[in-house]
Amino acid sequence: MRPRVCRKEDRSYINGFLREFGLSVQMRLYTMHKREFVMVFIVFFVTLGLALFIGLAGPPITVTEQQSVSQLSRPLNQSQLLTGPFQMKCPPLSTYAQQLWLIARVLVDIKEEQSFRKEFHLSVSVEGLTRNREQETVLHADQPHNKSRTLECDQRGCGEVTVMHLSYLRYTHYIITVNFYGLVEIQQWYAVRDVVFYFKTYNPNFTKLEIWLRFIFLLLAFIVACWLAHSLRKYALYDWSIEQKWMSILLPLLLLYNDPVFPMTFLVESWIPALVDTIFQATFLCSLLLFWLCIYHGLRQNERSFSAFYLPKLAIVGLLWVAVVVTAAVQKCNELHDPLYSATLETHHFQKFKIFFFVTGTCYLLYLLYLITTAYSELRSMPYFDMRLKFVTLLMVVVVCVGVTITVLRFGVGVLEDNFVAQLSTHYESSAQFMAFYGLLNLYIFTMAYVYSPSERALMETHILKDNPAFSMVNDSDEDVIYGSDEDTRRPLNQRSNDNDESD
Repeated sequence: MRPRVCRKEDRSYINGFLREFGLSVQMRLYTMHKREFVMVFIVFFVTLGLALFIGLAGPPITVTEQQSVSQLSRPLNQSQLLTGPFQMKCPPLSTYAQQLWLIARVLVDIKEEQSFRKEFHLSVSVEGLTRNREQETVLHADQPHNKSRTLECDQRGCGEVTVMHLSYLRYTHYIITVNFYGLVEIQQWYAVRDVVFYFKTYNPNFTKLEIWLRFIFLLLAFIVACWLAHSLRKYALYDWSIEQKWMSILLPLLLLYNDPVFPMTFLVESWIPALVDTIFQATFLCSLLLFWLCIYHGLRQNERSFSAFYLPKLAIVGLLWVAVVVTAAVQKCNELHDPLYSATLETHHFQKFKIFFFVTGTCYLLYLLYLITTAYSELRSMPYFDMRLKFVTLLMVVVVCVGVTITVLRFGVGVLEDNFVAQLSTHYESSAQFMAFYGLLNLYIFTMAYVYSPSERALMETHILKDNPAFSMVNDSDEDVIYGSDEDTRRPLNQRSNDNDESD
């Protein structure tokens, strides 16, 4: 069935919107058949699967070496088993190890259906070995770094206790001395077999893989950004659709997300590159949240003033950005000055950030759901705009579902629990989850850049379509306009209107 073209008297009404609303470049989305949409999603999932396969074949994220108190060069008697001092020399560390965690586990024989919880204190002194084998003090034991920890044990054994965390490494070797206070009473009721210390670092092989993968994603993002800019160079900025304008913003931010200064982490003995990486990632992710708000609102509104349209959205997303960046900065600064810092004990400020983040995130979700519902109620029966809604929603749902799955698998359900920041309770088993998350976001932006780029017909004929819901009156059927097999159904709306006018 041929699509019904608007009548001559309707065109005078539509032409009124020509003077009121801006023009937009015809996107590839308008000329794609069903099979082309299917191929786009097939390529998306196949490429994501390839990234997962590369990750599965990659090395584990972290490596762990252990030292038992019973095997230390300085033997300890039974009374010192829960007091110390425990003097240990960590394994050789390279720059690619990035960070160091020292984790302790007490091995206790506990009968079934028995458990206990004991709070104790610890003190730590750290010395670094230079290349000349000279010792330099990193942390004094007499400094106010004595912290409390909680030992929790049941019939399955005692849980791990994070002793300290070095956020960046200056030396290849560290000599660490640990003392426990308040655990001697345990020996009166339970038999203590040993104390095991774990030195956990990033796997140098994974770090090298991460550098190459970030570089590859960075190069691809740069190529896609240049390609899209080249495709849109023929058109003035005010002719771009809202999706094309956002692609010109998200692609440069994707370059920052892939972090072009990431190698500086291994060249500069500072925590600043790691904080810059966190800021880059938070900026890109928050920009993505802002993009979703603006798309669902902007498709049904052409008057997009800064104060009425962008400012409320910037306020909500900006608060989320501030919460993430401030939390990361506080965490890194505290760990820099106090390797024994634990967010479990510093809940008075971390809990506030947690509540603030949840409240702001809830407001964002409610606002986004409202915009999605309103957009579908107003535009679902309008050709072109209905297709734009379906595409952006389907791709967004895929990204959110995969992202939430990765987060749960990586950190567990309680991702913002009080001990989340300080403790490395879980970690990647392989590089697959890293590849999935980075590959997902990069492929998401690449897919949108392709679909929202100017179509070949638009590039050849430089035809312009209207970026306004009123122009959906030109046609009544999405299937006929978007997926029609007739060549006429793939022509721009304004040309079809002119042809009909000539026939009259």
